[in-house]
Amino acid sequence: MGKKVERCEWAGEDKLMRDYHDKEWGVPVHDDLELFELLILEGAQAGLSWATILKRRNGYRKAFANFDVLKVAQFTDQDFSRLIEDKGIIRNKLKVKSAINNAQMFIEVQKEFNSFNEYIWSFVKFKPIHNRFKSLSELPASTPLSEEISKDLKKRGFNFVGPTICYAYMQSIGMVNDHVTNCYRYNAIKELD
Repeated sequence: MGKKVERCEWAGEDKLMRDYHDKEWGVPVHDDLELFELLILEGAQAGLSWATILKRRNGYRKAFANFDVLKVAQFTDQDFSRLIEDKGIIRNKLKVKSAINNAQMFIEVQKEFNSFNEYIWSFVKFKPIHNRFKSLSELPASTPLSEEISKDLKKRGFNFVGPTICYAYMQSIGMVNDHVTNCYRYNAIKELD
């Protein structure tokens, strides 16, 4: 029998969570489309579990024009009404409004920095931070850097971007490698650097 693969314990036994852990979480993302998708999904997650959001990811893709930021930025009141009736997503009015607003702000950042990628990755000088946490309990909910990013995003008009959401976003787009050190993905992600 083969040796058991060590994973971050939050991956659990759920296939969706495991796949996300094994293939996406902590991998550096530089594509604006993916950066926008994860920004919207992390905002939607506020107060909920990530598993809840992952189960609705395809629903979000359908509802939000495959995360085409230009299309989402032009959503109308009619689109808003459609979205808050859509069972495939979290139908929280503030979160839906925030997604549309954040699309508009995202475009403003793209105009200023040529891409959202240039903007967001500048906070870590375009190099991921590899933390060395041994257990899940050591992972912070937020950091001074996530507070700085949160403050800057809010100043630019974004919402649902508090320090905790920003830290989760940093983890999901690989700005920080928070796989625990005994997880098989920790070194694999470090080698992507």
